[in-house]
Amino acid sequence: MSDIKKVVLAYSGGLDTSVIVRWLQDTYNCEVVTFTADIGQGEEVEPAREKAKALGVKEIYIEDLREEFVRDYVFPMFRANTIYEGEYLLGTSIARPLISRRLIEIANETGADAISHGATGKGNDQVRFELGAYALKPGVKVIAPWREWDLNSREKLLAYCDERNIPVEKKKGKSPYSMDANLLHISYEGINLEDPWAEAEEDMWRWSVSPEAAPDTPTYVELTYKQGDIVAIDGQEMKPHVVLETLNKMAGENGIGRLDIVENRYVGMKSRGCYETPGGTIMLRAHRAIESITLDREVAHLKDSIMPRYAEVIYNGYWWSPEREALQALIDQTQAYVNGTVRLKLYKGNVDVVGRKSDDSLFDEKIATFEEDQGAYDQKDAEGFIKLNALRLRIAAGKGRKL
Repeated sequence: MSDIKKVVLAYSGGLDTSVIVRWLQDTYNCEVVTFTADIGQGEEVEPAREKAKALGVKEIYIEDLREEFVRDYVFPMFRANTIYEGEYLLGTSIARPLISRRLIEIANETGADAISHGATGKGNDQVRFELGAYALKPGVKVIAPWREWDLNSREKLLAYCDERNIPVEKKKGKSPYSMDANLLHISYEGINLEDPWAEAEEDMWRWSVSPEAAPDTPTYVELTYKQGDIVAIDGQEMKPHVVLETLNKMAGENGIGRLDIVENRYVGMKSRGCYETPGGTIMLRAHRAIESITLDREVAHLKDSIMPRYAEVIYNGYWWSPEREALQALIDQTQAYVNGTVRLKLYKGNVDVVGRKSDDSLFDEKIATFEEDQGAYDQKDAEGFIKLNALRLRIAAGKGRKL
């Protein structure tokens, strides 16, 4: 342990990471550098500075990474229409690569010997943080206190704080759920949610009204795309993080974005969680709509076929891997002509596509029409097309083969 002189800790200022600061100091007799990232979690991050100072931390990093988070991580993921196991929009997963990258960069800047995080030994985040760290700095030492200490309950953590005079807030009425938030989503786990049969309580949700309580009048919104990314809302150009902030507000007010699932964690267990991803729910629907008129059929189907693999790569923590970069290169290449505007109707939990247009549209009304097409499409051509595609079926049937 004596070879660890300085550690960079992913620090929120909450109970767990405040305990970790002192535990690292006591256990490793080392200097601790704290890193707090503002990725849109909805809480003020600056108070973490004073909390870290009170724990004797001298090097404190607090950074606003909201624009980078959406531009370089969320948007690239949504170009692939990414969902994990058919439902989950990967809100927690996609934040970890950015945090891992900055942990390593700060370790290099400060000459630290190790990095540390507050993820438990049961979850996915330990894997995501550490796979990212090792990919970016192969020899880095990672300290994961939850895999080392015996402080395995809130009561033990609070007792540790009392014994060592660690200042922590003991707020009454604080949410009992284990929560993680960023600009893309907020997640809820624990307490009654550990029973898959128990319905989530209405007062748990923070970013959205219930569909029943949403307005009786629909909200219409137009999203403008350039090469697969949203660049304007209702004609007003916006930076990526402002796009997501705006859509979160619109969707939340209309009861959009709630999800209750049981997912398969990478470490092997099943886990029940609830998620609010208001803006992301709109983004997924709208992106598929603009692709429906701008992407070639086989390209669109190819994207759909690789999406589950791409989602697994992100969910399991392999953002900084050659397979993710290869998949991303293919995905990004398909987005060159994904330009145009999508019109949506938001109403009581639903996102309906009601219009789409693009100068790069492959939709040809002259060919698709049910009216007179003036020779644009010769229907007689379909006979040979069908016979050729039926050839193998006809041969097999002629040989008496049964399906």
